[in-house]
Amino acid sequence: MDDPLFLWSAQQIVHHPSDPYGFDLVWYFIRMPMWAVTKNPPLASYYAAIIGVIAGWSERALHLAFLIPALALILGTYQLARHFTRYPLVAAAITLVAPVVMVSATSIMCDTMMLALWIWAAIFWIKGLDRPKPLYLFASAALISACALTKYYGISLIPLLLAYSLFRRRHFETRLWYLLIPVAALIEYQLWTTRLYGQGLLSAAVSYTFHENTAPSGLFPQLLLGLSFAGGCALPALFFAPILWPWKKLLAPIAGAGLAALFFYLGWIHIASDFILAHPAEVSLQLGLFVLSGILILRLALTDLWQHRDADSLFLALWILGTFIFATFINWTVNARSVLPLVPAAAILIARRLESTDFSRARLAIALGLCCFLSLWITNGDAAFANSARAAADIIHDQSAGQPGTLWFAGHWGFQFYMQHLGARPYDQKNNLSQPGEILIMPGNNSNLFEVPSDLVTHVIELPMRRAVTTSSGTSGAGFYSSVWGPLPFSFGPVPPERYSFVRLPQQPLGLH
Repeated sequence: MDDPLFLWSAQQIVHHPSDPYGFDLVWYFIRMPMWAVTKNPPLASYYAAIIGVIAGWSERALHLAFLIPALALILGTYQLARHFTRYPLVAAAITLVAPVVMVSATSIMCDTMMLALWIWAAIFWIKGLDRPKPLYLFASAALISACALTKYYGISLIPLLLAYSLFRRRHFETRLWYLLIPVAALIEYQLWTTRLYGQGLLSAAVSYTFHENTAPSGLFPQLLLGLSFAGGCALPALFFAPILWPWKKLLAPIAGAGLAALFFYLGWIHIASDFILAHPAEVSLQLGLFVLSGILILRLALTDLWQHRDADSLFLALWILGTFIFATFINWTVNARSVLPLVPAAAILIARRLESTDFSRARLAIALGLCCFLSLWITNGDAAFANSARAAADIIHDQSAGQPGTLWFAGHWGFQFYMQHLGARPYDQKNNLSQPGEILIMPGNNSNLFEVPSDLVTHVIELPMRRAVTTSSGTSGAGFYSSVWGPLPFSFGPVPPERYSFVRLPQQPLGLH
């Protein structure tokens, strides 16, 4: 999805290390400066730049390099869970088999890196409170700074650790001043980007979040959408439910989720996008299961807080509830990437609840095995969608060989990266340089598209999708990267083919839709 933005910034950093966003691109409908397009800080791109210089810019090298933060995330979850539960290995395993973790780990975006830094910052902060060693607290402050400069949501770790520390110690201590280090780093980042680009990028990202909201209207539809994404992304909560609770205590959540699915199917609540669902009954059923899983995650956090009422339970509850509230009600869109941070906390809570449950290793292994199988299947479907863009670019390049003039395209994400790599140019609707008769490629499943008259379409190519699961398809209800595409983070069932139309450009430039 946004992987090209991180890659292009990394390539810019190699030549201009102090100016990561000093170039222009067409990512929306017109050419814009990169600093106005991106809504993430640059630390992940600096990491990618180092990898590119050392190992080259191949997809294999970059993907392998970005698996290192994912490994640090799993190892960190194990280490952090040791403070909260007798089953830290279970918590790490649950985190590993969560769909959002597997899918995010295969990208070259900033999400798993941010969460890995988050986990290790929490580890060192807790160690610093347990043992009065300033080095631990300083290391935590440095990691918080890096976390926030990898993805802005890392900022929320500051109030989270502050609340945890105050509740644990019951009074303010001088060691809490270490939390001002990441605050100072973020202020300096805001000032630095203001000097570079005339606008502080931290405040710009905050403004974008509040002014570009795509969530459905109404508190209840937003809540259901957030529960669907939280529950689907942290799907192990659903598989562990029969182990954690007797069936009688699951009846109320099942009934609530079932009613939500029924109301959605009947059209009484609108939480989907404008796409017409090809299989509404199947989408409604999956919505109900994901909402149930989301309810159980929130239930874990609240019941653990009620039962223990200590700093540890408060820390985990605030971690989950804060992430859920941000992803559901504050972020510009509900997406799996925003839900990702709550997964390790949910995994730790599942492991904590297992301590008071009579469970067998066989049931535990079955739950983990089923989650692992589904997550690998989902990840394979996401990879198939990504690879289809590369395959389409190759086919389009071959079929357009020998055509006079420039080959243009609309759409972005990985498709844009591969098309530009093969010499095609993105269609700029403001500074249009195309000539009548040239070819424009219009993808069917992409972002920032515009309508073209059907009589201009010369032919269409289709790439079948045979994985029976997808992370991005409006007609399937799957919107892993944005709920604009649907109410589910991923969807099982028949997946429509990826379509690409060849459009013969007319005399007049094509306008915005």
